[in-house]
Amino acid sequence: MVPDTAPASETRVDHEVMMAVDSDQLIIADVCRDGAWLKMPTAEAATIEEWR
Repeated sequence: MVPDTAPASETRVDHEVMMAVDSDQLIIADVCRDGAWLKMPTAEAATIEEWR
């Protein structure tokens, strides 16, 4: 999966994305679209500092 690198002026604002941790799984979902989610082990998830 490639991160969205669009400038802030081009980003879409009609979606709401949420993140949750369930046991050892990180779940990210676009709550405005059915089936738009991903899940991965928390040990494999990048931290915010790693994304900067």
